[in-house]
Amino acid sequence: MEELREMLFRLCRAPGTPGEEVSAAKTAAAELSGIAETRIDRMGNLTTQFGNLDAAEHVLLDAHLDQIGLIVTGIAKNGFLNVGRCGGIDARVLPGMAVTICGKETLCGVVCCMPPPLQEDGEKKVPPADEMAVDAGLSRTEAERLVRPGDRILFRTEPKRLLGTRVSAAGLDDRAGVAAFLRCAQILSGETLRCRVTLQFSAGEEIGGFGATTGAFSAEPAQAIAVDVSFASQPGVPEKNRGRLGGGPMIGIAPVLSRKITEALIRLAEERKMLFTREVMGGLTGTNSDTIATVGRGVPTGLISIPLRNMHTPAEVVDLNDIENTAQLIAAYLREVS
Repeated sequence: MEELREMLFRLCRAPGTPGEEVSAAKTAAAELSGIAETRIDRMGNLTTQFGNLDAAEHVLLDAHLDQIGLIVTGIAKNGFLNVGRCGGIDARVLPGMAVTICGKETLCGVVCCMPPPLQEDGEKKVPPADEMAVDAGLSRTEAERLVRPGDRILFRTEPKRLLGTRVSAAGLDDRAGVAAFLRCAQILSGETLRCRVTLQFSAGEEIGGFGATTGAFSAEPAQAIAVDVSFASQPGVPEKNRGRLGGGPMIGIAPVLSRKITEALIRLAEERKMLFTREVMGGLTGTNSDTIATVGRGVPTGLISIPLRNMHTPAEVVDLNDIENTAQLIAAYLREVS
């Protein structure tokens, strides 16, 4: 479990907002060194193949590389950086947050906004991200030399080990899914599979899933499984359909998902006496599985989610056992495909 934790921390330390996933892709590629050759395509997806490359049955595995962040939209006269959302960042956690500015140099900054006593509604109102600014301690001249509109900004945090097998970090959505597939590749390394597997770490999920769409179109798989994160139980989160940290993978059930793949995943989890949750959704899932399923002539797709607390904040929390069990479940599924 220690090796899995350290791999996950390496993934979370790599910056990778939508459209700027190169560092994250290279980090994931390094984890596959010695297992499979990788490539980064024109959209920023990291892909590799393993298994029986001549097999007719072709399975696509997808987890997204990108994480939420901010984007510089301009520089004010006083040197403050104007910003906007890059993905679905939670504006409630931004005021006072330390951030990293990925400019010509890597800079430190702090998110600032109107102090509550000066706001009409006081602490009850959370301004949208584009009404906030980032203070890097620079004059306008210095800021214009070091920062350009379009540069990305990330939470300035370090992954933390919590009690037991739980960890906290920014970017666990969806580096936890990336780690699950990397662990799956490790488990299957040296085994003989009857199917061809394309492993895809895709770009741009947080802004609509363009990487998964183009990657799945290019791969033309016969079926697919996506791994993302979903809501774990915590104060304020309804218990219905929610996962539990340490409660195992969340197997998606939704109209857009393949019933055959879903039932196979549930059967395998039950046969292994593995803890899991059925996550029932009445329409789309809000993950890359939605776009993959409708690419080309259609791709039967399954979805597994890893329970996560505090989504889109600098302190997301997962349990390493859930990542390991997700990897084991996918490995068991791939052994059956022919």
